[in-house]
Amino acid sequence: MTHLIVVSDYDPNWPERFQDLRRRLAPHVADLAVSIEHVGSTAVPGCAAKPIIDLDIVVSDEALMPALISRLAGQGYRHEGDLGIPGRQAFQAPPTAPVHHLYGVVADSKPHLDHVLLRDYLRQRRDEVRRYSALKVALAKQFPADHEGRAAYSAAKSRLVEDLVAKSYAARAASES
Repeated sequence: MTHLIVVSDYDPNWPERFQDLRRRLAPHVADLAVSIEHVGSTAVPGCAAKPIIDLDIVVSDEALMPALISRLAGQGYRHEGDLGIPGRQAFQAPPTAPVHHLYGVVADSKPHLDHVLLRDYLRQRRDEVRRYSALKVALAKQFPADHEGRAAYSAAKSRLVEDLVAKSYAARAASES
């Protein structure tokens, strides 16, 4: 039997899981981080998601990234590089930690803004949350939960994600004018 990608209905415990992870990380990066943000679909009430918390540790300057990488390595995180997204550093959680995705980003960089603007846009647009959730649920039924399946799942939802990110930037520009 092939295991498919798991996409769950929104879980009201996800914010609490984020806060737990944030409490674990904060003492080790507090002097480097501007903030630790809950990003991704689990940060959007009502949004279906893979039940994995995404976090951004936001630093003020790229020059702080080596220190962040070193600090996280000291806590058992494995640095994975940018995984094809310049300006975003990815980390694999230690095997003893709750499952999560952790990224290091520079404040107001494109990867940081992509994450927070999309999150904030979706929090205000229930119609877009329903559309995005429906696509993820449908795609999860099509792809196996192996490396190739996860890559195909991500690629299949990328057009909608790009559209939503563009709308989030447009909404920000409109609110600033």
